[in-house]
Amino acid sequence: MAVKAINKNAKAAKKSTKAAKAPKQNQYGWEGADKKGQKVKGEMYAETPALVKAHLRKQGISPIKVQKKAAPLFGGGKGKPVEPKDIAMFSRQIATMMKAGVPLVQSFDIIGKGNEKASVENLLLSVKADIEAGNTMADSLRKHPKEFDDLFCDLVEAGEQSGALENMLDRIATYKEKTEALKSKIKKALTYPVAVVVVAVVVTAILLVKVVPQFRDIFQGFGADLPAFTLFVIGISDFMVANWFYMLATTVVAVVAYSRLLQNSKDARDRQDKVLLKFPVIGELLHKAAVAKFARTLSTTFAAGVPLVEALESAAGASGNALYRDAILKIKDEVTTGMQMNLAMQSSGVFPNMVVQMVAIGEESGSIDAMLSKIADIYEQEVDDAVDGLSALLEPLIMSVLGVLVGGLIIAMYLPIFQMGQVV
Repeated sequence: MAVKAINKNAKAAKKSTKAAKAPKQNQYGWEGADKKGQKVKGEMYAETPALVKAHLRKQGISPIKVQKKAAPLFGGGKGKPVEPKDIAMFSRQIATMMKAGVPLVQSFDIIGKGNEKASVENLLLSVKADIEAGNTMADSLRKHPKEFDDLFCDLVEAGEQSGALENMLDRIATYKEKTEALKSKIKKALTYPVAVVVVAVVVTAILLVKVVPQFRDIFQGFGADLPAFTLFVIGISDFMVANWFYMLATTVVAVVAYSRLLQNSKDARDRQDKVLLKFPVIGELLHKAAVAKFARTLSTTFAAGVPLVEALESAAGASGNALYRDAILKIKDEVTTGMQMNLAMQSSGVFPNMVVQMVAIGEESGSIDAMLSKIADIYEQEVDDAVDGLSALLEPLIMSVLGVLVGGLIIAMYLPIFQMGQVV
């Protein structure tokens, strides 16, 4: 596909359009009469009642009554929020329907009304109303930046301009499915050990606060010296009983403060990204995931006809790690000056030699998008294997830690009883 040059003024205008705040879409219930005079009714999302009437007249319906629907009490009708996996599923559904010859507006209507989530239904019907009003699909999607990012909208726009929207939607669906699958694997790899450690800490804390004091009261009537290990555990228990509230409050405050810091500080997020890459096992997994995201995004955007420099900018934002984002932006600057991408990647020092060599082959053969897609497939499979290996490695390790913690507490509590039995 030929790469289309983008006029700077048009690009600046598009960015300003993205930044502009989209008008609020409201839900209206309407009643009217069709061309045969039969009464019909339904619901529609639009900015004003006048636009609802205009849409109905275009469909050959004479509006009789248009009324804004009241928001449900306590927001009960909103349901669960729209998640990235919902967007990935929608991408596949719209691509399938378009390839089957279903018109775009009808596709949105079918997918929206058939969705179990009210939030997804409202989103898709709102986009459908904008398309019916004469807007392009890309412009309609840009009114919902939380659900459809710039990359998604840019790819849709490229498909509309090239007249191959069906193929582009299929490409977008594949991209979203693979990226969400990769995110799910990384989340699984990071969440599992953290969840088990949290459970271990909570169980240990409950034993120290609730169970150990019961044994301590029993030991006080023995009138004999307790083993050093038992005294050590009782000391920790006494400290936690006296200060559990302060410890809990400090932990909650620290977690909330750190979360706010990550949310509000780009530097903090960047530092965390770079620190996580240095962790044993997990760091290697994150390295492979970043390479896979870079290759998948760059392959999809470049194959869609997006110029290489702009495709690199999109790949930088989608890499998911500050170290790779900065490296890719540096590569973009060097490619802009005329340097080959494989040489720029090599000088960055973050990409494996195999990736650099495969990109070099792709540049020489003129099939860089296909080569990047192969790189993405390779590294996505490596991430999958690494997650399975990490789970297999962590399970016995976590069980050992739990055994030492809980078993140590039990031994500490029963050791005086064993000693008494030996004396008797």
